[in-house]
Amino acid sequence: MKQRFLALAAVFSFAVAALSAPDLSKAIQTLRAVGPEGEGNAAAAKAWQTLTKADAKALPAILAAMDGASPLAANWLRGAVDTIAGRSKTLPVAGLERFLDDKKHNPRARRLAFELIQRVDAKRAEKLIPKMLNDPSVELRRDAVQRLLDAAQDLKKAKKDESAKKEFRQALAAARDIDQIKTITTQLRQLKETVDLPRHFGFLMHWQVIGPFDNSGRQGHAAVYPPEKEVKLDARYRGKTGPVGWSKFVTADEYGMVDINKAYPGMLKEVTAYAYTVYEAAEARDVELRLGCKNAWKIWLNGKLVFERDEYHRGTRIDHYQLKARLRKGPNTLLVKLGQNEQTQPWTKEWRFQLRICDSTGTALLAANRPVTPQQGTDNGGTAPKPRKKN
Repeated sequence: MKQRFLALAAVFSFAVAALSAPDLSKAIQTLRAVGPEGEGNAAAAKAWQTLTKADAKALPAILAAMDGASPLAANWLRGAVDTIAGRSKTLPVAGLERFLDDKKHNPRARRLAFELIQRVDAKRAEKLIPKMLNDPSVELRRDAVQRLLDAAQDLKKAKKDESAKKEFRQALAAARDIDQIKTITTQLRQLKETVDLPRHFGFLMHWQVIGPFDNSGRQGHAAVYPPEKEVKLDARYRGKTGPVGWSKFVTADEYGMVDINKAYPGMLKEVTAYAYTVYEAAEARDVELRLGCKNAWKIWLNGKLVFERDEYHRGTRIDHYQLKARLRKGPNTLLVKLGQNEQTQPWTKEWRFQLRICDSTGTALLAANRPVTPQQGTDNGGTAPKPRKKN
């Protein structure tokens, strides 16, 4: 990190020298040093005023300062970029394009560089879009996907279905934004094409579930029930209303929703349950666990707690939580704890989650042990456990 910062400082120095403003480098360092809860804000405000006086030629260097910057520092730097660009009659388009081409830079900074190019030279920006189709910046690849999507829709209107299918498929492979994926999926299905959304997203569909355990008074989230100490799929434990054991659950929901209410019918309240699966990784690597859930939850990877949230029914979406983790080569265990509280309003009855594993761009990383074709569950969204006799 120190070497990287020194490299950035060298870039800043070059830009500063060209501007005959030696204090700009110090201003950038001050902004990057802004701490949490406003620590250093007073100094940052002064540094920002200095930075905004820079010539537009310094824009690539200021954008580079966003690499590794905290969100607060990045906001200060972005504000300076906007201010400088807003008052400048010309922008260093060639320098901005070189910055954009370097995929190691901060994705949002690269997107901002593209927008600056687009502002002053729309035709030049238009020519850059096709190269962004598989860009690591999701913010940039969206434009390239949209171009393919528009072309495919034109082909479809012209009744050139086979060509349209090819364009839609290429767009889907690159798409990472939910709205575009839904649009492309609809178009392909209208052309009688099969789209495997669980595979595209990488949702984990095959689980073992156990429950319900007690969550009276919302105490179950902190309570340590047996699955947190061991996972023995043939074991039996004391649950909230009697003995409980592990049962297979395969969701058929194409957005990977694991609906615990389907496993334990009756819209149970003040309960908690666990879901367990094994993910076979082809190699050790850094990943993101992306979760959608509106219940209280905890996630363990290989027995170690990754993160948790003890809150209920605040709304959810795909990839609501993005958790950085590292897989080891071979089998990796994932355990999810899911709580349901005492509220009885209709919007509080959902007891479910969706989980996928991907890289930082949202590209699915499929397990080596993932079935080629996901098994289909029942019409209600999953295969419920078979009834067990009480001991």
